[in-house]
Amino acid sequence: MNPSRSLGRTCSAGWFRSLLQVGVVWVAVVWAALVAGMQLALAGGGPENLFLVVNGSSPQSLAVANAFAALRQIPPMNVLMLPWTGSTEAVPIGTFRAEILKPVLQAIESRKLATQIDGVVYSADFPWRIDFADELPAEFKEKDHFPSASLTGLTMLYGAVLSGRPAYLDPASNHYYRPLNADGMPEQTHGFRSWYGWGPQGELLEAGGPRYLLSTMLGVTAGRGNTVAEVVHSLQSAAAADGTRPAGTIYFSQTKDVRSTTRSGPFPSIVKELEKLGIKSEIITSPLPAKKRDVAGLLTGVSDFNWESSGSRILPGAICENLTSYGGIFTPSAGQTPLSEFLRAGAAGSSGTIIEPYALQPKFPHPAIQLHYARGASLAEAFYQSVHSPYQLLMVGDPLCQPWARIPKVSAVTAADQKPMAAGQTVTGSLEISPTAEVTGGAAVDRFEFFIDGMRTGQCDPGETFLLDTLPLADGHHELRVVAIDSSPVETQGRLVLPLVSANHGHALKLTAQPLRVKPTGTVRVSVAGQGLDGVAIYALGRVLGRTGGGEATIEVPADVLGLGPVTIRATGRVGTGAINSVNAEPVTIEVTEHP
Repeated sequence: MNPSRSLGRTCSAGWFRSLLQVGVVWVAVVWAALVAGMQLALAGGGPENLFLVVNGSSPQSLAVANAFAALRQIPPMNVLMLPWTGSTEAVPIGTFRAEILKPVLQAIESRKLATQIDGVVYSADFPWRIDFADELPAEFKEKDHFPSASLTGLTMLYGAVLSGRPAYLDPASNHYYRPLNADGMPEQTHGFRSWYGWGPQGELLEAGGPRYLLSTMLGVTAGRGNTVAEVVHSLQSAAAADGTRPAGTIYFSQTKDVRSTTRSGPFPSIVKELEKLGIKSEIITSPLPAKKRDVAGLLTGVSDFNWESSGSRILPGAICENLTSYGGIFTPSAGQTPLSEFLRAGAAGSSGTIIEPYALQPKFPHPAIQLHYARGASLAEAFYQSVHSPYQLLMVGDPLCQPWARIPKVSAVTAADQKPMAAGQTVTGSLEISPTAEVTGGAAVDRFEFFIDGMRTGQCDPGETFLLDTLPLADGHHELRVVAIDSSPVETQGRLVLPLVSANHGHALKLTAQPLRVKPTGTVRVSVAGQGLDGVAIYALGRVLGRTGGGEATIEVPADVLGLGPVTIRATGRVGTGAINSVNAEPVTIEVTEHP
């Protein structure tokens, strides 16, 4: 790793400014088109704000997505099944733009989700490296022989990618990066929303400024990546860590290695600030903590390491970071230890560069990543607030993990009788809902947002009620989400998720599936029964499994189409056009497993 060379340092500031102006205009035009005619959503940071992209041609991608969707309660409409049979290592930027990025953005737009999606998360088996040689300016072709970017970095900087000009090369391309004071610490940690514009000093703008989509991969299962079981275990422990405020220690490794000295300067200031938050941290002089069973986070810099030999234990929810050249390269022949070693040991997330980046701090997470996390930011927010130039960095892990967040506890009653709303209750006509939330740590609730089947339908302030009109809804099963957003800059969310049954138009549909546990080589028999229906669509995880020509039918679904893990099967029938002429069956969850 050469500490002085960088593609970014060879570019003139004027050239970057002109590219950034193009990128800002392009983002404003593209996102304005996406949100035209829709009310802006004022919250993010939860499963309703993520868009999950799944490779429907990959068993590994299906299995990882099944686990994540179940753990995080991802709404079905927030899942895109995008069959990908190309390379899972590298593709040209033109292919990425046309076959991955644009279909994702178009799906968000067509589903009317643009105002609420803040992040795009990829399941396994998508290309982790994007080659942009075809768009590299001529003056740089002799300086950069391997012009490459990461899948997550270019998704985050989607505006520059759509423009066709490489503004993503700017060493300060990410304005969501939090400015640092003289001690190398960020004064504030800020929640992220895709419609926020940001100024060059990180200021939140009322109008203008570049906009982003936070992006991560759930796991890499090819080459030097992890097994599906390892990825799923990491996701399970990450989900369980939310709000637990782990009683562990965050370790900062300070050695003479350039990989460490590149970002060790602010360590003492970060440690002091963490102590003010009541979180233990320690600066160590070895690359890894030795025989420490309380690793709640780690920043290190070393070319190769073996976590198991350290004798230490990573606590659920930890971000573990290593500054080295090839941490995000999963080609079997590559050198240096990949980021997958941390996930294998139980970390919630890590990152690594997909090509030689040289020892430049803007291309790696600043030590403040652990401070942002400790202040309650989600994993994705902590990463992107601490990386000024993310185009070469691959982010892997659970983007929603937030161990130190003070999560509001939400409840709701019907205003008419002040009775708590119950799961599965039948509703008709209009329903007036009174939400409340308990928040610890001195914070207050700023507002409540309401989602039906994953789509934001409205909001109310604390002490107010929300009127849910069920008449426009299809009969049958729906999911109500009441989301409380606190008033802090982090905008932490808590939620109440309730299944409801709408009964206004006299339609009914029953769904059954057998067996409820099936091997991947088996078959699932899915049956629907409803009177007077013209047809029924049966679907799971963003994929239609079959359609019937009437109200009663049985289809057989090969289990390998569903992928390993928990799979929720759904069905919607129709007797005409429009929602009021439709009916939703109560979903059925099965498990595809290798075990009897």
